[in-house]
Amino acid sequence: MIIFLYNLFMPFAFLFFLPGLIIKLIKRGGDKDTYWERFGVFFNDVKKKLKSLSCPVWVHAVSVGETQIAVSFIKQWKESNPEINFVLSTTTTTGQALARQNAPEGVTVIFCPIDFSWAVKKVLKMIRPRILVLFETEIWPNLIYESNKFGTKVVQVNARISDHSFKGYKRFKYFIDPFLSKLTVSCAQTQLDAERLKEICPSLHVEQTGTMKFDQKIPKNFLDLKLNEVFGDDERRILLAASTHPDEEKLISEVFKKLQPEFSDLKLVLIPRHAERGADVASILKELKIPFYQRSSKKKINEKVKCLLADTTGEMVSFINNSEIVIVGKSFAGNDEGQNIIEPALMGKAVIVGPKLRNFRQVMDIMLKKNALISVGDDELEKTIRDLLKNPEKCKKLGVTAKAAVTEHIGATRRTIDIVKKYL
Repeated sequence: MIIFLYNLFMPFAFLFFLPGLIIKLIKRGGDKDTYWERFGVFFNDVKKKLKSLSCPVWVHAVSVGETQIAVSFIKQWKESNPEINFVLSTTTTTGQALARQNAPEGVTVIFCPIDFSWAVKKVLKMIRPRILVLFETEIWPNLIYESNKFGTKVVQVNARISDHSFKGYKRFKYFIDPFLSKLTVSCAQTQLDAERLKEICPSLHVEQTGTMKFDQKIPKNFLDLKLNEVFGDDERRILLAASTHPDEEKLISEVFKKLQPEFSDLKLVLIPRHAERGADVASILKELKIPFYQRSSKKKINEKVKCLLADTTGEMVSFINNSEIVIVGKSFAGNDEGQNIIEPALMGKAVIVGPKLRNFRQVMDIMLKKNALISVGDDELEKTIRDLLKNPEKCKKLGVTAKAAVTEHIGATRRTIDIVKKYL
């Protein structure tokens, strides 16, 4: 009955969100040439490849962050079981681009179908997976329901439930419970996530495995960002604002403008979480009269600037590698959910975040206990950055401590693989 009601209202919900989907598709970068796969339309060569696979493991992630972890998950699993075939699907075009670039050899990369029953059935018949692995919060009713009908076991890994999502799930518990109950197992990041999942669906089998974000692999080779062309050949220190959200760019840019006369070697790199917001961020920089270069413009650089607006995708790790201080976004200017703080920590960088990271609560607590990051409010940001710039050794020590704190918690990926393999 519930799945009937869902399928009854799904077309209307799709039409409501369609304009936003189209705008994102136009503005956002990434690989779009096979986007029709979201509607179950595949090129013949992809169809043949999928049909030739023998009972593969289908791994699904949403965007760039989850896809990075999914790729590491598959790589580690293939090390112990090279004979297993994998299919990796993503939702976003940027996730698709990253998957194509980084997936291990032999892994077939596709777009995940939109959650219409007919599209899901069509893809299931092509892939014929023995198991479907859903990353983090990807609870799609038809994908789960039809996979169960097809005889495919469904597992959720690196599962988390934010404060906001938990409220919604509890409100619609009657609707969510029947689909969560069809999961073979859910591997939760934290004890709190496990408790929340059990509260929503008491019959769900839940295992606490830790977060796979701790197991991220930093590449040995980084992109040549050609920063000398942007900033000049003089020595510099880079303040990186990573994965920023609305209002954060203005706050950070204003702080940078105050600090720059005092620290002439300081340069700012802004990476908005959504690259399609590049024009909005550019307007802020123009308003503040900060000389900048917009990376997505690909225009010839005529003069050196103080700020780089990196409204591109797939370059975050390389920018972190070139930075001294990393401000992690979605934690200032009224934002409190947070973004991934593990990546800059693993690379030994000084990390600054806002007062609260609701989506990374456990990681933040671990690092704060080790004095491995700095958590401040909007009004303390300028003072904090100034202190680190005046005390390079303190800045360096903070990065070393951050790396050590994160390294202690490696191992969630292997624990998760061992659990999932039981159900093959």
